[in-house]
Amino acid sequence: MLALPAMPISRKQIKRNHWNLGIRSLKGAKGNDCEIYAPVGISITSDDGKVIGELNQEGDRVILARGGRGGSFMTNFLPSKGQARIIRMDLKLVADVGLVGFPNAGKSTLLSQLSHAKPKIADYPFTTMRPEIGHALYSDYKQVSVADLPGLIEGAHLNKGMGHKFLKHVERTKQLLFVVDVTGFQLSYKAPFRTAFEAIQLLTKELELYKVELLSKPALLAVNKMDLENAEDKFKELMQQLQQPKDFYHLLPEEMVPMRPVEFKHIIPVSASTKYGIEDLKNYIRKSLDDQDDLENEQYHLEKLQNLHSSTFKST
Repeated sequence: MLALPAMPISRKQIKRNHWNLGIRSLKGAKGNDCEIYAPVGISITSDDGKVIGELNQEGDRVILARGGRGGSFMTNFLPSKGQARIIRMDLKLVADVGLVGFPNAGKSTLLSQLSHAKPKIADYPFTTMRPEIGHALYSDYKQVSVADLPGLIEGAHLNKGMGHKFLKHVERTKQLLFVVDVTGFQLSYKAPFRTAFEAIQLLTKELELYKVELLSKPALLAVNKMDLENAEDKFKELMQQLQQPKDFYHLLPEEMVPMRPVEFKHIIPVSASTKYGIEDLKNYIRKSLDDQDDLENEQYHLEKLQNLHSSTFKST
């Protein structure tokens, strides 16, 4: 313990010390916060590409730059400068389900059947140039948001075609709905023809090369245009190939073979133009999302229980 001996002190010294203490404790008033309001789904990065933060739900806040300290006795009452930085705000779509497919697979028509959305529909590729969101409504008034994303092409991970403009939106969807033409696809007369099986593997590879974590999302497969001639035979062939996909990887260029195939939770044959299979597809989408919610709730409660056990063990 440190003891200070009592010493006589004059009134003049008391007044001088009191004045000095008052000066030292003076501080300027705090400045007002500058707030920028932004929609849900914004990702904020610095000019060197470092992620500063994300706004994933209403009420989220991110500090972009801190103000400087106010002036004080120690700085001769001169304030310090605050942070200054260049930022990029990137809006990524937020939806329950994202439609993934090559151009002209029928995604826009499918969205219009699943919801009340009215995307542009035509018989040529790249009709969708920006994302469209529709909401599938169920009998219990539950709504599921479905996003029609611009069509991919081979090399999208290298930013070819719509490239990263498409792929960044896939990151903000809970689940993926692959959409393929049962009869196959050919982008142009110069491009190679791809069967439905090849199209699925190429889509998988593009997602993998862009961000492998995307393949951990639950996925469904809608095999579209089942109203066309020989569609049933082609669908049966596709189902056989999907049972043992690695046996058919020799059909693909070596550089486009995915590390592992996507395991679809449900595979649904549909015809967006005739509405065949649309109700089944809606029901499978709902079931898949409900299953995911149940699993996440179970994991959350399990983590809470484990934390409770660990804290109880430490206290004893």
